[in-house]
Amino acid sequence: MGIAICFACGSEKASALLPCEGCGRTPRTSSELAMSLALSEHLSSKPQLAKYSHELRNQLTLSVQPATLVQAQIALKDPQLVAMLEVRPNDDAPKKVAASVAPAGTAKANGASESSLTEGARLRTKLASTVLHQNAFALLGVSTRDDRRRIVAMAEEKSLTLDHDACHKARSDLTNPRNRLSCEIAWLPGVSPKKASQLVDGILQDPMGLREDLSLPALAHLNVLASVFESVDAAHDAEDLADFIHVFATLTEELDPDEVLRDINEDRVVAGFPEVRALDQVEAELVQRKRYYRSAIKDALNRLPPKTLVKVMTQAVDMATSGGDEHAPELIDDLVDSYEVETKDFLEKEEENVHKLIKATRDAAKSGEAGIKGYIDKLELVTRNWDSVAQPIQLSSKARGMEHEASLGLGYEIRSLAIDLFNKHDMINQSQRLMNLLQELFAEIPDITERVEQDVDALADIFHKRKQSAAQRAEWDREITYSAEIGVIFKDTLSISPSGVSWKGVSFPLDAITRVRWGGVSHSVNGIPTGTTYTIAFGDGRSDVVVELKKEQIYSTFIDKLWRAVCVRLLGQVLELVKAGRTIQFGESVLHDDGITLVKHKFFGANENVKCSWEQIQIWNADGSFCIGSTEDKKTNVALSYIHNANTHILEQVLRMAFKKPGLRRLSELLD
Repeated sequence: MGIAICFACGSEKASALLPCEGCGRTPRTSSELAMSLALSEHLSSKPQLAKYSHELRNQLTLSVQPATLVQAQIALKDPQLVAMLEVRPNDDAPKKVAASVAPAGTAKANGASESSLTEGARLRTKLASTVLHQNAFALLGVSTRDDRRRIVAMAEEKSLTLDHDACHKARSDLTNPRNRLSCEIAWLPGVSPKKASQLVDGILQDPMGLREDLSLPALAHLNVLASVFESVDAAHDAEDLADFIHVFATLTEELDPDEVLRDINEDRVVAGFPEVRALDQVEAELVQRKRYYRSAIKDALNRLPPKTLVKVMTQAVDMATSGGDEHAPELIDDLVDSYEVETKDFLEKEEENVHKLIKATRDAAKSGEAGIKGYIDKLELVTRNWDSVAQPIQLSSKARGMEHEASLGLGYEIRSLAIDLFNKHDMINQSQRLMNLLQELFAEIPDITERVEQDVDALADIFHKRKQSAAQRAEWDREITYSAEIGVIFKDTLSISPSGVSWKGVSFPLDAITRVRWGGVSHSVNGIPTGTTYTIAFGDGRSDVVVELKKEQIYSTFIDKLWRAVCVRLLGQVLELVKAGRTIQFGESVLHDDGITLVKHKFFGANENVKCSWEQIQIWNADGSFCIGSTEDKKTNVALSYIHNANTHILEQVLRMAFKKPGLRRLSELLD
């Protein structure tokens, strides 16, 4: 470890930063630490050390060059060097120092219990000096309550071991009432000299341990914490640092210029300096101080790996705004503004990649869902990467009642792609995937959130209806499917299914069937029933097939299937046609939307067609026919055979539905 000389008495000791066995002094302040390192073999030769020892023992002016002290101050910024210089020979300290510089996780691997983050940070980040230690009060070792004579005396004393110009400037700043205010604002106003000395030493020994000291005035507390930020290194835990920033930013809101003015003037009265009369002077200095706070936090963030920095910013803004619902402290807003400027290039490049992937997805959509899946995967990855960096800006914008324009633009581009994939290519799964991605990543953008929620609900409803429709279709398929053999010796198959109706090798697709008829005729001999013959006929506009059978069970079952598979459609078509102004012929009658044309039968002369409104007709069944007649003239009527006239059953159903609707004037009203 080399030889060193005590900065106080000139005695020889084993290491620069260890206590002196002769006088018991331990270097603590930044100037004492720098001088102790200069008085060691690290920066001086043995003849020089002997000379320095002689000068100190005989109370002569020390001849250490300012350049050597500057080298010492630079060297003290190396925590490993500081740790090495603090090691005592032949004791257990090496184990502690080794732990302090070991990579994260080493202690646990060696069997030690895992410490809390703050304790780990204390071991890693022992400081040699901070901005607070460069304050004129710290440099000269004086307090805010020392008078002018004490300040001048200490400046003369310190100039023997420190840079003369720096000491002279510090003396000038502290004795000039106007310049002194800047030093006071940057120091520890309202804190006793003893407490201030302990805090200054504590920052070097245990910086993170000072975070919970709630007994300090707001400004003094902030100045201490700003120095603590200098101990943040690349290994610092993101969540802890985010909480630290949030607490610090909240504390800045408690700064009260009146309280600061009171604390400063109380110390000035004791020290014999003129009181500050103008509050605006204090307010102006506090504005500069807040800029320094922002700079201190930014410097700490810039020492972090990029991913950790983004995570810290996101968590800090999230905590400060309660998820974007509350206004953040001014300091948080300032940090976000700086962060937005510094991340602009990255966000623009990633946004460009998103647009390229959107275009590629649109171009590949014609090839089907399999062709775009790879592009959607990449699009999701790049969008997540973009959003992870933009997240703090989105939260801050939401809390300020503003829209983040870049997020709006990107969100709407992805939404447009999702809508086109569904509307133009019927890719509901990929469309839903993109909508869900927007809901997750752009939750802080109210306008996008509101619209996407509507889109998601619409897609979910469509998806549900499709599933429901598919299930209903499958059930309908099962309900209409039927097959039966007809015949005693030579059997033929009568069947109906979603593919159509078939009899004796002749098939009609369901949608091609335009006419149906059926009925039964009972037979008897001498009044004794001999059975019933059932007739079923179906066909298209050119031909039809007729099925004759004896079994009632087959007849009734098939008719039930035929009604569901064909007749419901025909019934709807009848109503749609009359609504469109068309007329439909049923036997001798003609159906209109607003009535029906019947035949007036005359004994002499030709029959006459008479149009009746729906209020003027009545219906009944007789001799295997469906009858329609005028309520005002018994000779005006038609009889439509169920077996021989096509679609008589359809017309009957339409009219019976109409009679169940009081006041109906047009058949098309049934469609409502």
